Amino acid sequence: MGSMDEAATSRIRLLNERHIRRQKRRTQLTGYLMLLPYLLVFVVFIIIPVIWGLVLSLTHYNIVQPMRWAGLTNYIEMFTNDDLFLTAFRNTLTFAIIAGPVGFLSSFLFAWVINQLKFRNAFSLAFYAPSITSGLALSVVWLYLFSPDRYGFVNNLIIRTGIIREPILWTMDPDSIMPLVILISLWMSLGAGFLTNLAGLNNIPHDLYEVGAIDGVRNKFQELLYITLPQMKPYLLFNAIMSTVAALNVSDLATAIAGFPSPDYAAHTIVVHMNDYAFTRFELGYASGIAFFLFLFNFTLGRIFMKLLASDD
Repeated sequence: MGSMDEAATSRIRLLNERHIRRQKRRTQLTGYLMLLPYLLVFVVFIIIPVIWGLVLSLTHYNIVQPMRWAGLTNYIEMFTNDDLFLTAFRNTLTFAIIAGPVGFLSSFLFAWVINQLKFRNAFSLAFYAPSITSGLALSVVWLYLFSPDRYGFVNNLIIRTGIIREPILWTMDPDSIMPLVILISLWMSLGAGFLTNLAGLNNIPHDLYEVGAIDGVRNKFQELLYITLPQMKPYLLFNAIMSTVAALNVSDLATAIAGFPSPDYAAHTIVVHMNDYAFTRFELGYASGIAFFLFLFNFTLGRIFMKLLASDD
């Protein structure tokens, strides 16, 4: 009798385990089905273009003639014989090193300060408005302000005050073109990062500041150092990556301000160089090599930011 009870119990346990496994498989299948639309979009619009771009970068292809295998020829050409690419790389790095960190820090500091003001909604709108306006449209305004003749607003103002006698060639002098592009880009790019940081600041539980006050946090600087910054790591990581991507992909603004080609190629960036080969010369193999190099550079910097700013938990 006892052996029969044990056999029945064992059979019931086995049936329960099978039922649990079926439930787990059904739950996993449901999760995969929910993930499938995003996965398809990701594969079609991200994975396949990246792989195809890598394949194209290893070929000579100009649309008209058949594709010919080139191996690493495009990459060797890029770094050894293409002086203009090296100029574009240097200009892009200069822009990214200045505009990236300055925009990243400024967007956080402005958000932190404005979050403590009474009329923060009005200030938030003022900061965010430039980021949703077309860069080409805004460049018209900035070109009027920094017109290189006497009728430009800035030149006219400085000449009237007696500081200078001849107008500054803002968009024609190679020494002033990149600083001007950086200034305009910073003004335009603060909005998106600012809004993200503001959302993050508003999501920090107020209880943490009360607990911090009990534990000895006495001023705003200590709150920022010990409470705000650790809680803002995910938002800072997002903004760091987005600022880097935006800085390395600058092209339309530089072309709108300085023209193409810019004087002495002072505003010639990697993306401008890539567009030149892709849409003017139709050398798609070489342009794909430039694009894939930029992708790897962006990816490497993104991994570095992940290491530095990723949350510990």
